[in-house]
Amino acid sequence: MGELGEAPSRGSVAFRRFDAEGARAQRDVVSRIHRDAYADVIATGEQFASDEAFMTRFDAYTARAGLELVIAYEGRDAAALPIAQAWGWPLSLRTAWWDGLIEQPDATFTDEDGTRTFALSEIMVSRAWTGRGVAHALHDELLAPRTEERATLLVRPDNPAYAIYSRWGWRKAARLRPGWPGAPLFDVLMLSLPLGSAPSLKG
Repeated sequence: MGELGEAPSRGSVAFRRFDAEGARAQRDVVSRIHRDAYADVIATGEQFASDEAFMTRFDAYTARAGLELVIAYEGRDAAALPIAQAWGWPLSLRTAWWDGLIEQPDATFTDEDGTRTFALSEIMVSRAWTGRGVAHALHDELLAPRTEERATLLVRPDNPAYAIYSRWGWRKAARLRPGWPGAPLFDVLMLSLPLGSAPSLKG
């Protein structure tokens, strides 16, 4: 296993999918995209935002067998430039994803069985490619094949991308503070799957 294949290109942007093993082999690429996309936040010196802390989390994520990474490239040949990335995984029965939940919308909100919820962990685009539709295309590329009932992601309330997620159909359901060192308080957003189905507030 490793690379799961090349998805259809959209204009000058092509996508490649990787499983957990393949994602680990792309570690340097993942770090490079992160350092570019989050240069301003990294420059603040915040512990949670540092590339070292980010890659520590990435290494933990790629230990999950169900992880799937999609990288967007400018061009399709051997010289294609990686410009964006997104990844996530299905939540298992014993997932720690919901640890740190501040309030639970309903009694079954955190119930997981490996098929109910896909966690969209990260989506980021190199600065030169922001505002060109790459993030939305990458988002749809990752989520379109998913067979889970819903997707979830964590976003800071002051993140400029929050309004964009709302336009894409994501809705706030709760708040959560992950157990990672220095982790901030996030809003929990939910999206019903498959893409295009009615948005869900409580999952």
